[in-house]
Amino acid sequence: MKLGEIAERLSCELRGDPGTEIHALAPIEEAEPGTLTFVANPRYRRYLQSTCASAVIVGLTEGDVPLPCLRAADPYLAFAQALELFYVPPPLLSGIHPSAVIAASARIGHAAAIGPFCVIGEEVVIGDNARLDAHVVVYPQARIGNACRAYAHVVVRERAVIGDRVTLHSGCVIGGDGFGYVVGADGNARKIMQAGTVIIENDVEIGANTTVDRAAVGATVIHCGAKLDNLVMVAHGCSIGEGSALAAQVGLSGSTRVGRFVRIGGQAGAAGHLTIGDGAQVAAQSGVPHDVPAGGIVGGYPAVDIHLFRRMSAASARLPDLLRRVRQIENALALREGSPPYQGGVRGGSKRREQSTSPLPPPSKGGGSRRRSGKRRGSSKRKSP
Repeated sequence: MKLGEIAERLSCELRGDPGTEIHALAPIEEAEPGTLTFVANPRYRRYLQSTCASAVIVGLTEGDVPLPCLRAADPYLAFAQALELFYVPPPLLSGIHPSAVIAASARIGHAAAIGPFCVIGEEVVIGDNARLDAHVVVYPQARIGNACRAYAHVVVRERAVIGDRVTLHSGCVIGGDGFGYVVGADGNARKIMQAGTVIIENDVEIGANTTVDRAAVGATVIHCGAKLDNLVMVAHGCSIGEGSALAAQVGLSGSTRVGRFVRIGGQAGAAGHLTIGDGAQVAAQSGVPHDVPAGGIVGGYPAVDIHLFRRMSAASARLPDLLRRVRQIENALALREGSPPYQGGVRGGSKRREQSTSPLPPPSKGGGSRRRSGKRRGSSKRKSP
């Protein structure tokens, strides 16, 4: 494909030869002649002088570059769109494989494809143009919408409802039992019946080996356009708002409410029965034990405002030096008071421990121990007959 055609289809400004041939896309540090690359992060600008790519996508404000370029308001988005131009999908599954087991009461939509060894339960409804790869299991009374894609080994439990254009990647489980137990007087855990369901609305994508548990009552809901990465855990009764995105290994405890267009970084967790407001952001590896206001940005554990978290992180790197300085001050004060200096470790003797924990006397204005000893001599003279 010629660079001029790519520029036209992506609505980008072209600078350079429109006849430049492009046959693939590549990262800027690995690009070869004939490839198109991009720069969206400033740290990769240094590769512009050495890349072997035939053309690059850059921002509108980028300075002169030594090779043909496409200028876009969002270079990363333009690159994502370019990928779609060059991507060649594998051959699509069609029809119903003879090894699939489909209940007589199930309804399969027009042009739907059912792969090898799939199991479709009683009263299941599968929409038009849906595609289920090998070994997908759909339990009774579940509903899967139009143009959905379930990759190999997906499990959709009973009565779960999945909207249109939903993508379920390999190994994810939709509608497994929530972790609900009540402990009796004898100490044994009694299972609480997980009688609810899961509702996944349109245009949701759920990553490999992610689990979305059914509610005990009511429904766990993933709203339109939400994106869940691999290995995400969504507990029973949670709600994830429209357009929100959860990175890998995020864990939401029961009844967490995630608002619209929220961003949660990898390995972050929420304690449950709390609300993360619309547009909020949670930094990776954070622990959220309380509500996060709409638009808030938090990090750390317990999660605090991101600016405070950054200051705390910067201060923690200086703690060893601060500790050394405090010990030096303690030793200086101990010598001033006539006590042996602290050498580190546990102070010996109860008396010494009491001294170490007692408040330090205020510094004298001059004279040190001589002034104090003079005061004692003066007081003894006043007491003499």
